[in-house]
Amino acid sequence: MNDYLAGLTTEAVNPDTLMIDECTTEQMVQLMNQQDALVPAAIAKEIPQIARAVDILHQRLSNGGRMFYVGAGTSGRLGVLDASECPPTFGTDPSLVQGFIAGGDIALRNAVEGCEDDADEGIALIESIGVTNQDVVIGISASGSASYVIAALAKAKERGAATIGVCNNKGSKFEPIVDVCISPVVGAEVISGSTRLKAGTAQKLVLNMLTTCTMVKLGKTYNNLMVDLKASNVKLIDRSIRIIMSTTDVDASTAAATLERASMNCKLAIMMLKTGLDAKEAEQALYVNSGRLKQAIASLA
Repeated sequence: MNDYLAGLTTEAVNPDTLMIDECTTEQMVQLMNQQDALVPAAIAKEIPQIARAVDILHQRLSNGGRMFYVGAGTSGRLGVLDASECPPTFGTDPSLVQGFIAGGDIALRNAVEGCEDDADEGIALIESIGVTNQDVVIGISASGSASYVIAALAKAKERGAATIGVCNNKGSKFEPIVDVCISPVVGAEVISGSTRLKAGTAQKLVLNMLTTCTMVKLGKTYNNLMVDLKASNVKLIDRSIRIIMSTTDVDASTAAATLERASMNCKLAIMMLKTGLDAKEAEQALYVNSGRLKQAIASLA
């Protein structure tokens, strides 16, 4: 028996759900809801570490770096999910935030057993994607013990990248090798060892914070509006129009027409309406201000 794994909080048996197989359906749902309610408090204890991680990400990405998630199983899928949401939400280049899972893309849909134990593949990943000392690599593993992830983090650190660990146990194998370790301890799972449950929920919330707060600091929002969204479908075009209306007090037809003149760039349309500049002039003002809309508007006041 592996003493490390046996001692993990995420492997413990939950005394509050021992008799779940004898519960009514409503009782089962209530038990899960009660356990899920513990997750935000666990994350609250990690806020200082999450803030440190965001500041590292902001500094590196502001200077040409990239952000890589590396995980296995549920953790890997959550990293890929969070990375894939950044381009439509914040208008980022797909290369800026990337997610990788042990076993490759096939593991997104199918369990590929054993790949999380392959340290050589973790090293090969870091080499193949060309991690440098400008980048940040974020390893995700509920146990903090997946060899694939640990090896990837160690190799990234060797190359000078900043390293961040996200796990659900204190005293994990992540701690000695990362610059920041974020460890929300959510306790034993409803079904013993099924870390797709509370642990997965905690990881999802942490990853939300890392990318969202970093993107806000990079100027990807105006107040709390996603002005850098890609207006690539009916819903997002409609959202862009509503954002333009709410920030500039114009009517829907004016908002839609300006969005067209701005080549469907919501942020640029707002800049044009707020300042009276044409598209080219507004684009230049945004460029000079590193894409920060509020700062660009203020610079012309």
